[in-house]
Amino acid sequence: MAKVTKKSVEQIVAAVGGTENIASVTHCVTRLRFALHDESKVDQEKLENIDIVRGAFASSGQFQVIIGQGAVEKAYQELIKITGKEESSKEETKAQAEQNMNIVQKLVKVLADIFIPILPAIVTAGLLLGINNILTGTDIFYEGQSVVDVHTQWADLADIINIIASTAFVFLPGLIGWSAVKKFGGNPLLGIVLGLVLVHPDLLNAHGYGEAKEAGEVPIWNILGLEVEKVGYQGQVLPILFASYVLAKIEIFLKKRVPDAISMLIVAPGALLITGFLAFIVIGPVMFTISNVITDFFVNTFNNFAAIGGLLYGLLYAPLVVTGLHHTFLAVDLQLIGSSLQGTFLWPILALSNIAQGAAAFAMMAASKDEKLKGLSLSSGISAFLGVTEPAMFGVNLRYRFPFICAIIGSAISAVFITVNGVLATSIGVGGIPAIFSIYTQYWLVFAIGMIIAIVVPFVLTYLYVKMKKISV
Repeated sequence: MAKVTKKSVEQIVAAVGGTENIASVTHCVTRLRFALHDESKVDQEKLENIDIVRGAFASSGQFQVIIGQGAVEKAYQELIKITGKEESSKEETKAQAEQNMNIVQKLVKVLADIFIPILPAIVTAGLLLGINNILTGTDIFYEGQSVVDVHTQWADLADIINIIASTAFVFLPGLIGWSAVKKFGGNPLLGIVLGLVLVHPDLLNAHGYGEAKEAGEVPIWNILGLEVEKVGYQGQVLPILFASYVLAKIEIFLKKRVPDAISMLIVAPGALLITGFLAFIVIGPVMFTISNVITDFFVNTFNNFAAIGGLLYGLLYAPLVVTGLHHTFLAVDLQLIGSSLQGTFLWPILALSNIAQGAAAFAMMAASKDEKLKGLSLSSGISAFLGVTEPAMFGVNLRYRFPFICAIIGSAISAVFITVNGVLATSIGVGGIPAIFSIYTQYWLVFAIGMIIAIVVPFVLTYLYVKMKKISV
């Protein structure tokens, strides 16, 4: 990786349109994040040819320049000196960036801001469930039996792992409530409580609702003649999302009008009580119905048109990442996992898409004669195989376009293969090679073949394209 110098940072400033085009700038672990007045002034080609730049792209109203871990801090400090800009917080830069967004982008950003903070807990749970899969899955090491069937002394250990792993999904509304209420400007602790209220053990478990309804055994509350079903919302996403919004707005409303002297007695109890009643009477039933319609749509599509569904999602997932719209499908994945299906057929396609992008980057490394591109392709390919595709996608594949297309082709073919064979993931995990541990064990072989397709097809297509077209890279 090239050394960060004053000259290289000056080149970045010039390529993004100069100091006067920078409204605000901050950085994360690997990227400079610009809020620009006019993104059309960015010279993408000039920017990507700067030695310290590993890729650049626009997303969620921000223009992001990939520098790399460690180096980005040095580049940021140098940029502040050169431009004279004051150091900005991520929130300030996000606020500036939101001015450039349309309503769809703002909606996607809201979902991203809610779900991204809880991803570490969900991914960790997915990895631990993968360990549990290895211990409890049949036909992995022993024909017709699992590890705990043969080695019974491991059974209790597997049970503890399962409890630790499944907690994030059992109490998912609590996690979403915390993040959503915080995003909407309320007290996140009230969001946790609201989420846990919706999965209280005294309520009928949502997974048993259908059976109880069919038997006419759904418990009810009678509130002054109004009958309210005493049902929980385990594994549900939409009820807690909308309830969190209502809770935050009621809390904000009360805070502005209740005197400080009695605020503690009125604001939090009032907001939680009103939202709780609304959640059970209106929000929950309505959102539960909408959630089931969305879930049924995806399930029926993939059940009746598996090849078409797999092909479309395999083709579209990487372009969705470019636009940021892929965040909306995280809610669908969680909804599918919490449904009677108890698994998601969408997330395995995500994992294969990441692998395909990494394979295309590796092909560029093999075909290139440029040492900088070789090094970038190698590191970004490894990153994509481990579930982080940004360096490969934005630093290599989109830069040359044809590797990106080859990766999409490989992703689509592998997606068709696994969806036709009904592959399901038990949870959301690491979206690369380690993804296999989040797949139901009976589908491991099928998914492994899918991974091979996702590696071989993009690699071969990209490499042959470079050689046959005699492209200089």
